[in-house]
Amino acid sequence: MAAEAVQTSPPLGARGSLPRDRDITHPTNARRIRLLIELGLFFLVAPMLIREAIFTWRIPLPVVLQPLLLGFIAYMLWDPTFKLRRELSHRYPLPTLVGILGTFAFIGGAVALWVAIELPHRFLALPRGNWPVWLAIMILYPLLSVIPQELIYRTFFYHRYGPLFGSSRWLAILTNGLLFGFAHVIFGSFVSIVLTAFLGFLLAWRYDETRALWAVWLEHSLYGCLIFTVGLGHYFFTGVARMG
Repeated sequence: MAAEAVQTSPPLGARGSLPRDRDITHPTNARRIRLLIELGLFFLVAPMLIREAIFTWRIPLPVVLQPLLLGFIAYMLWDPTFKLRRELSHRYPLPTLVGILGTFAFIGGAVALWVAIELPHRFLALPRGNWPVWLAIMILYPLLSVIPQELIYRTFFYHRYGPLFGSSRWLAILTNGLLFGFAHVIFGSFVSIVLTAFLGFLLAWRYDETRALWAVWLEHSLYGCLIFTVGLGHYFFTGVARMG
């Protein structure tokens, strides 16, 4: 009975995913191989190429990323089995908000305390030393960076590749978190990869629980703004603008 229940469980997907044909929700081995190759190109090869463009060709990160981000969004708008409006309009309940804020208070407080003790020269360096730049980051980062990231790494990932995992939600969460961490290889820092991998696990779990884009957007924004505020933002800066 347990095995039967697993087999009949609905495949993973995004909130905006519409009912799809069985050959998509239960892919054949040949389709699985194609999807795995595609996933590897998008989430493993592409970050390495972006890193090469940034550090070798000295192309600013926004110039490299924007065409890619627009491509992902265009695909979701074009895909007849996905409704972006459905993804964007879904709300999450108050207990989810309480959970997000409670988790952030605990983890964020621990991170801030650690930086204050171990790296006092960096603690609050940006808001104290250049508050206009800090304020601009607090406003623009959630809008220009977090929304595209979550559309790609949560919405697109679960819609396109969810069927690869069947009902194995924890395998999907683990894979998503690792790929999200690896994406930050573009910053050339092992620390940024590790930190964002842990955040990726949390965000993937949250999306798996809620299928709410705005829930993971809020959570991602909180931790990202924290990093830049407490003094760890240098791990997420390419410095291309200062090269040459």
